[in-house]
Amino acid sequence: MRSLRMHAVVLAWCAALAVAATAVTAAPAADTYADPGKVLRVALPVAETGFDPQAASDLYSSHVMRGIFDTLYEYEYLARPYRLTPALAASMPEVSDNGRTWIIRIRQGVYFTDDPAFKGKRREVTAADVVYSFKRLLDPRMRSPYQWFLDGKLAGVDAVLERARKAGKLDYDAPLEGLQAIDRYTLRLRLKEPDYVLQGYMSHVAMSIVAREVIEAYGDASGWAMANPVGSGPYRLVQWRRAQQIVLEANPGFRERRFPASQQAGDSAIVKAMQGKRLPQIGRIEISVIEESNPRLLAFKSRGLDFVNVPSDLAATVLERDDKLRKEYSDQGIRLERLTQPALQYAYFNMDDPVVGGYTREKIALRRAIVMAFDTDALIKTVYQGQALPATQPIPPNVPGHDDKVTVRVKYDVAAARALLDKFGYVDRDGDGWRDLPDGKPLAIVMGSATAARDREFDELWKRSMNAIGIRIDFLKQKWPDLLKMGRLGQLQSWRVGWITQYAEGDAFAQLLYSGSIGQSNFARFKLPEYDALYLESRVLPDGARRNAIYRRMAELVAAYTPWDVGVYTIENTLVQPWLVGYRKHAYWEHPWMFLDLEGGPGRTAAR
Repeated sequence: MRSLRMHAVVLAWCAALAVAATAVTAAPAADTYADPGKVLRVALPVAETGFDPQAASDLYSSHVMRGIFDTLYEYEYLARPYRLTPALAASMPEVSDNGRTWIIRIRQGVYFTDDPAFKGKRREVTAADVVYSFKRLLDPRMRSPYQWFLDGKLAGVDAVLERARKAGKLDYDAPLEGLQAIDRYTLRLRLKEPDYVLQGYMSHVAMSIVAREVIEAYGDASGWAMANPVGSGPYRLVQWRRAQQIVLEANPGFRERRFPASQQAGDSAIVKAMQGKRLPQIGRIEISVIEESNPRLLAFKSRGLDFVNVPSDLAATVLERDDKLRKEYSDQGIRLERLTQPALQYAYFNMDDPVVGGYTREKIALRRAIVMAFDTDALIKTVYQGQALPATQPIPPNVPGHDDKVTVRVKYDVAAARALLDKFGYVDRDGDGWRDLPDGKPLAIVMGSATAARDREFDELWKRSMNAIGIRIDFLKQKWPDLLKMGRLGQLQSWRVGWITQYAEGDAFAQLLYSGSIGQSNFARFKLPEYDALYLESRVLPDGARRNAIYRRMAELVAAYTPWDVGVYTIENTLVQPWLVGYRKHAYWEHPWMFLDLEGGPGRTAAR
């Protein structure tokens, strides 16, 4: 019934859009800016959690924050292979002292969007704002999920954090040797050791620049300001109905930026359409949360969305067997863009849990048997409809550190899984048809699961796989943001979760099992001294054979202790309407609103 109601809502919505579509948007001259009559409509498949860059960690909130806030660096939009370029920074870092001292110069004349917190004054972004924003990642009160970006790296940080833990709060005015604004537009970092991934971190939304006045005006008891994002990026938040709709409008004070040039093959049409245009061209972004797959695709087909990531469970309705776009779409001028994401979809076990956790042989055997019994090929065929690849290691393809010659994947083998359980005493002792623990207590697995129809498909496959080896599995159904909170707190026994990097480094995945990330991104709460030592060693090495050898050993440890089912690498397909120009599929700009324009499509008026 819920799906039928959702279909009706989307149909009504699309019909209303059709009534409103009374004009055709003409291509603007190159010097126009942020036309308020141009309304881009997009969808998120999962509800947002909030818009504080140092507090939020979900991908869907980060898409919105990417449009609101600035980072020091960003990935060039058209460049392939991907490479970093200055954003809020005026230039690349000046690195000396064998990689331990960094000087970063900040662009002058960049301003935060107007907000009452600034008391009527125009507020320029300075190096002091960068220092404040980065310190928020370290503040124990914040419990930032990205504390590991800087924790233990900056000179003098340990003493500062020890005082903060004793006081219950961080003194933001106390000097920190490793993080200083040496003048209004110059930042100096002093690191304990060389760090070859830190600049990539600085392109991540979590290292966006915020204003202290805003956080102090709107922050809660933890220092989070999730509902009042004020940045210096191309857009600002103007409306927010939680888990329903988010509306952004162009920042009238955004610094002048032009669409980037490109000499790369395949970019000529985009450059011809966008060359010289001031960014952004689109004045308003309307973001709807549409969790169910069918209504999301229906909204696109009804011209209610300008581009959409094809839900993998509907791939067969959009793609031919050779993964080319079906004729009914291509005949309308709709374009298909696709890539293997820098992402991993995996299932973890809580290593602190008395049933599935632990590092002893019988606990490892239980987890190994569960993974051996799960039918990943069926998952790819039925749920992902062929739009995924079996994961061979924690670091996905096209990310530094992935090795095509390495696989630590556990082979699917139901008979071997049963034999392993029998060997370690996981047998049915009471005759109820389900295996028990070696001590005779009932064995039951509880896996977190969100509420969308696609999650039910995952649940059915997990249940079928566990039934095949006599293990009872139940599902804890919650909204995704609630599962995220529970996962960080260690309150889930297991959960299917995804991780996608916003910077091109294997470190993004290696840190998922580092003990220092427990409570942040290490949902499995995995704590192994050998793994930790390897991870810390990897952070001070440049990309290359030596670091890759360390990543291989880390992957072997994942296989040996099985805190995860390493899952799949996902292939993402995006449908683009013919009137949307400037769109180029990018691993780190999934929603590149700033670079887009609308030409010749349905006229739209803003929904009020």
